[in-house]
Amino acid sequence: MSKYDVIVLGSGPGGYVTAIRASQLGLKTAVVEKESLGGVCLNWGCIPTKALLKSAQVFEYLKHAEDYGLKVENADKDFAAVVKRSRGVAEGMSKGVQFLMKKNKIDVIEGYGKIKPGKKVEVDGKDYSADHIIIATGARSRELPSLPQDGKTVIGYREAMTLPEQPKKMIVVGSGAIGVEFASFYNSMGTEVTIVEYMPTVVPVEDVDVSKQFERSMKKAGIKVMTNSSVEKVEKTDSGVKATVKTKKGEETLEADIVLSAVGIKTNIENIGLEDVGIVVDRDKIIVNDWYQTNMPGYYAIGDVTKGPALAHVASAEGITCVEKIAGMHVEAIDYSNIPGCTYATPEIASVGMTEKQAKEAGYELKVGKFPFSASGKASASGAKDGFVKVIFDAKYGEWLGCHMIGAGVTDMIAEAVLGRKLETTGHEVLKTIHPHPTMSEAVMEAVADAYDEVIHL
Repeated sequence: MSKYDVIVLGSGPGGYVTAIRASQLGLKTAVVEKESLGGVCLNWGCIPTKALLKSAQVFEYLKHAEDYGLKVENADKDFAAVVKRSRGVAEGMSKGVQFLMKKNKIDVIEGYGKIKPGKKVEVDGKDYSADHIIIATGARSRELPSLPQDGKTVIGYREAMTLPEQPKKMIVVGSGAIGVEFASFYNSMGTEVTIVEYMPTVVPVEDVDVSKQFERSMKKAGIKVMTNSSVEKVEKTDSGVKATVKTKKGEETLEADIVLSAVGIKTNIENIGLEDVGIVVDRDKIIVNDWYQTNMPGYYAIGDVTKGPALAHVASAEGITCVEKIAGMHVEAIDYSNIPGCTYATPEIASVGMTEKQAKEAGYELKVGKFPFSASGKASASGAKDGFVKVIFDAKYGEWLGCHMIGAGVTDMIAEAVLGRKLETTGHEVLKTIHPHPTMSEAVMEAVADAYDEVIHL
């Protein structure tokens, strides 16, 4: 039986990053993967969706070339080629992970892994042992009882990435990041899209100002938005599907080619041996401490299977923290109040920290500033004036409580706020940090200036 210091179950952005860091720290490491290295994120999530969205963005540019003084005649798309490019990007990234495994001398064990008592992992009938076993099996698309997925007319994110033909009409159920990113992509490609959201606002985890702006942008782009609504049942028809939607005004029937269910995720914790080992689970999540140890010594869990935000960068950070603690390093527990969230629709959304509502409910006296991209020189030159940066500070001590952005390129801008909050930066310090002009990023400084009644360009 092969013996390791660390075996990681799953090779997504949590698993493969964990394995690499473990190997860097001198631990003999193996990773178990039943499908493709890189997991959902590289193969069916973060990376290929961004490739699809880039194609959509380029197509939008072509359709609006005249806005930039250019002439493009008969601009059209090849849907199959767009999907093919996305798959090629994903395959390239997966090969990159294969290279990293070899470079870091990590054994890749292909097959379905199950943990066993005695610090063992069984893969397709063969046992492997390790002093430390880390579960990083991730999650999949959640199914609602009223919306069972058949992979053809009612689909999840996986099928949405590789449809053989572009649908003429699509209903997207759920307006979280997955739902609105696909809504944005298919709308840009020319599909008639309707979003159905159970909550009163779209992207409901975001600051209310961001949600309102995003809904306006969606409607402006031609997407029908139904909030305070739920899909009660879906019937197959000769031409596609008929969905019964419950709204505040009563029931409404929608017809479409396809329904995309984007109502969250379900953790992959079934049939991996948790019961056999005696690992405690609560509400679909494995219970762990600050160092990702389960209740059973030698067994750990990171990423979507634990209670933290189901985000790739969180899984990676958790895995690194976990193995550095195993290696005896002095490490800090992750601050879950400073995790950035990004949505890559058009317009993009990025946020970190408290919303204005949360900060008020926490009892803070606030200084709130907002700078619209319509007042930004770079945004005007780029033709991307929709959106704004909003900042929230504690009036008493100047603590940066939250930052919320919507607009072009904001997912690349949010790191300034994350780093600033990590370093306990005050509003005054942001104001006195010279930002380059003309850039989208100077909108952060301007928003802070607005909070402190020093704004120049408003």
